[in-house]
Amino acid sequence: MPTRELQAAVRERDGVAVIDLTGDVNSSAEGALDEAYSQATATGAGAVALNFEDADYINSTGIALIVGLLARARKNGIEVKAFGLSDHYRDIFEITRLSDFMTISDNEDRALSGAEGGHDA
Repeated sequence: MPTRELQAAVRERDGVAVIDLTGDVNSSAEGALDEAYSQATATGAGAVALNFEDADYINSTGIALIVGLLARARKNGIEVKAFGLSDHYRDIFEITRLSDFMTISDNEDRALSGAEGGHDA
C-alpha cells in the first residue's frame, strides 16, 4: 500500500484553530504535525481541532505523535478536539485512551460547538 505524505493545513473557525490532515499519520508526519501545531497556537487560539476526515492511515507511530501533540497542548493549556475519525480509528482512540484527553466529535460543526458526537452503532 503506497503511503501518502501527511499535509497539514491550518485555518481558523469560530476562534478555534482547525488543522486539516490529509494523508498518512505515520513517522514521516512529525514535521508537518509540529509545524501545523506551532502555526495553530501562534495565533493565541485556546483550542485546536484535528480534522481526520482526509487522513487515510494512522499507525502506532502516528498515535505516538498525537500523544506528543496532546502533551504540548496540555502544558500550554490548550484544549484539543478531533473530528472526522472513521469508526475504526475512533475505536483505536478509545482503546488507547486518547479519547480521555481530547473531545472526539462526529463532524466539524459538533466539534466547534463543543457537542460530542454520538457513537451509536
